[in-house]
Amino acid sequence: MGLSIHYSGEFNKKSSLKNMINELKDIAENLNWEYFIYEDDFPENSLNKKEFNKEKLYGISLLPPNCEPVNICFLSNGRMSAALNLQLWANPKNKEEKQYLYMIATKTQFAGIEIHKTIIHLFRYLDTKYLTNFKLTDESNYWETMDENELKKGFDKYNKILDMTELALRTTPKKQNESYQEYFNKLVKMINKFNKKP
Repeated sequence: MGLSIHYSGEFNKKSSLKNMINELKDIAENLNWEYFIYEDDFPENSLNKKEFNKEKLYGISLLPPNCEPVNICFLSNGRMSAALNLQLWANPKNKEEKQYLYMIATKTQFAGIEIHKTIIHLFRYLDTKYLTNFKLTDESNYWETMDENELKKGFDKYNKILDMTELALRTTPKKQNESYQEYFNKLVKMINKFNKKP
């Protein structure tokens, strides 16, 4: 639980993966963010193929403080993915599971507004130079509106939900004969009741 961004896309085959990685490495170093570099060059003629190398990622993960990794990583076919996605969904059991391979999420809730803004602006830049078919959904609506008031409202909303959840857990212990499902249903009702108060 926590405010996140969700994104997907492909690498623009007219761009250079090495150049993108070097730019992002420089940005990370200027911001004092850690980073991890994967492979820096796609195999020849691998982009836009259906098949992909199930053991390698290409690109970079940025590690802002108090934030989940910002994965700007690709499979050998050029589609965005992440290390965990590759581990969990490279060999899906059914067609529905395959879509998860290409869905990336990053929780920014605990990193704060300024880091969230920086990540959004970074993706705006990457979309113009290195990405294609890029889609991003921002739970704060900042990506969609570029309105800092919306961004603040989004963070306030999620902070309130986390505070209410903590309060409900602290003040409402599970009864001995109560199932976990009954207990969690009770907590959700309580949180929803708190949420409706002005």
